[in-house]
Parts: sequence; C-alpha cells; structure tokens
Amino acid sequence: MRYCLPVVTPYTPYERFTGRKETKILLFHPSKGSAHGSMTASSSASRIQKAFLKYQHVFVFLAPLAFVVGVYFFAPTPADAGTGYWLEYWWLFIAFATGATIVNTVGISGSALFVPFLIFIFPLVAYPLEPNTLVKIGLISESFGLSSSALAFIQYGLVDRRLGTALVLGGIPFVVGGALLSFVIPEPLFHALLGIALLAAAFLLFKADLGHEEPGGGSGGETVAADGGTTGDLPNDASKLGPAGVETDEGGTVTRVDRDGNDYRYSRSGYLERFANYSIGGVFQGLAGFGIGELGIISMLRTEVPVRVAIGTNHIVVATTAVLASVVHVFGGGLVPGGHTMDLASTPWNMVVWTVPATTLGGQIAPYVSTALDTGTIKKGVGGLFAIIAVALFLMAFGGF
Repeated sequence: MRYCLPVVTPYTPYERFTGRKETKILLFHPSKGSAHGSMTASSSASRIQKAFLKYQHVFVFLAPLAFVVGVYFFAPTPADAGTGYWLEYWWLFIAFATGATIVNTVGISGSALFVPFLIFIFPLVAYPLEPNTLVKIGLISESFGLSSSALAFIQYGLVDRRLGTALVLGGIPFVVGGALLSFVIPEPLFHALLGIALLAAAFLLFKADLGHEEPGGGSGGETVAADGGTTGDLPNDASKLGPAGVETDEGGTVTRVDRDGNDYRYSRSGYLERFANYSIGGVFQGLAGFGIGELGIISMLRTEVPVRVAIGTNHIVVATTAVLASVVHVFGGGLVPGGHTMDLASTPWNMVVWTVPATTLGGQIAPYVSTALDTGTIKKGVGGLFAIIAVALFLMAFGGF
C-alpha cells in the first residue's frame, strides 16, 4: 500500500515571481520505507543538465582534442606523412577561428563563409580543391563549430527552447529533400538561386527593425545564479533550457532573463512567416550546408524576437539541421540515381586537424562578441556578409572564378 503525503518545500524563484506556492505530493511505500517524488527523475535530469552546462567548456574543448588524436593515429593518411604534412596548413587555424567567430556571432552556418573562402582564397596560397573535398571540409569543421557555439548560447541563457524545437521539426523534411536534391541539381543553377536568396535576405535584414526590445537591466542589476535562480524575484521555469529564467504570461508574452541578469520580453507569434523562411532555407541547407540560418534569422527578427535571443535560438536550428544534412550527404547518395558517397580516404586530414579546433574556439567566443556588440553593428555586419557571399555565388554560377 502507498500513502500520499503533502510536503511543503521552500519557495523557489519561480514561486516568488508568480506569488503562487506549490505543494508537492510524495508517494510513501511502507515496505520500502522511502518516499518517491513524482519529479525525482526530472530533477535528476535537471541537475545533470546544469552540471553539463556549467562545465561545457571542458567537454567542448575535449571533443576536438579527441578528434585530432583519433585522426593522427587512425585516419587514412599518406604513407610518408610526417611533421611537415601535419603542419602544412597551420594558418587555417587563424582563418577558420576568425570565420567561425563571425558566422556564430550573427547566427548563420559556417559553410556560408568557409565554402567561399576555400573556393576563392585558399587556391591563392595553396591549390584548388575539388567540390566533394570542399563539402567534406565544410561539414566536418561546421559540425564542431556549431555544436560548440550552440552550447555556449544555451549556457548564456539566450536560447528559446520551444521556438527552436518548433522550427527544427518544421524544417526537417525540407532539409532532407534539399540534401537529396543536391545529387541531381546542376551546380550553376543552385549557386544562382542561393545568390538571389541571400541578396533578398540582405535586403530584408536592412529593412527589419533590429532595435526592438533591447535587453533591460534585469531586476535592479541582480545576477542570475548558476541554477537559474537569482538573489531576487526573477522568473525561473523548471523546463527551461540553460540557466536563463523564463516566464510566459497568459497573453503569450515571454519574459527571459539571461545569465547576466538582462531581461528580454517578446511574443512567439509569427510562426507562419518563420515557417515560410525556414522551409526555403531548409532546402538550401540540405543542398550545400547553409541557408536555413541566413534566411531563418530574418523571419525571427521581423516577428520581433529580440536579436540576441534570435541569434542564440537560430544556433540550435542550424546545428541540428547541419548534422542532419551531413548524414544525408554522406549516406544518401545511394538513394538517388547517379548519387555518390564520400570517400574518407581522400579527405585532407592535415587541414581538418586545424579547422576543427579553430571552429570550436570561434563558437565559444561568439556569444560574448554577440552580447558586446550593439544591434546596429550586427545588422551591418550580417547584411554586408550576405552581399559578399551572394556576389561570390553569382561568380561561381556564371563561371567568373
């Protein structure tokens, strides 16, 4: 037989904020002599999440270290690979760290900058790369950089979990479709279409109001504790993602408090416009590894999601869809007539051992750069970046490179 026992617990930050006190019901089993709370499992998961986010820098930097060690000992490299082979492209670390910081600061895919760099700049100091090699370098590097930056934004409290989940689920079929389409669509047509899409995105970005809902000062300058609580009365949703405090009122207005105590207020309305942009961007994400972040962030800004929350949430969408697109690109060639699979033996491992740690570092730096820059600077940077990439894509489409 089990008995229900009401238990009064100390006030949580969420209860102080709402003025409501909750009473937990524990089930007592006499034969076992212990009480089992209905929230025990979720509490354990929450503690694990908090511990992981607290030490995420350690896990993030151990991942590329393990990758480099694995490549050195197990990757299929030339028989005569020596010190000169592994150090030949050390300068890519600087280039990719800078690029990863830029793209992760504005919430777009790394391939949007890495692919043009490898096509136009890399051959000037090395040699031209084959298209399939470009894809492999971009996918391997981007997967580490995006994951690193996404964790950093979660840890900073700038990710809207509900919004991100809805966007990922809505974009999955388009990403898969675009990845399969990449095996049959002519490259010049694809480059021209993506150039047009990025020019449109740059135009919409300059027309969008990025000055809406700048972060407030929190509650009297109080700081958010590591567990999401504060020394005062700030919202603290138990199902939040990361250390941010979150509260949604009956009218649908979201109040979010980041790790520094800055508060943001916005609505999650505008799903239809965001779905349109993320579906089109999802097709391009599947085609070449970038597009959903570039077009998707415009829709979030236009629907008045605060710019820093939009950038942080967009990282979850881009990181998840990039991994999905990578899997389809690697293993989906056999599903399409005339498709192909990637040959890992032809991968320039002496390049990726530098690009992977670089993108990881850039992903960790990005959230701090994002919070330090004002929205006007971010708007000009993103718009200019889109325009430059679009010009490069038009040159590729019409054979001007």
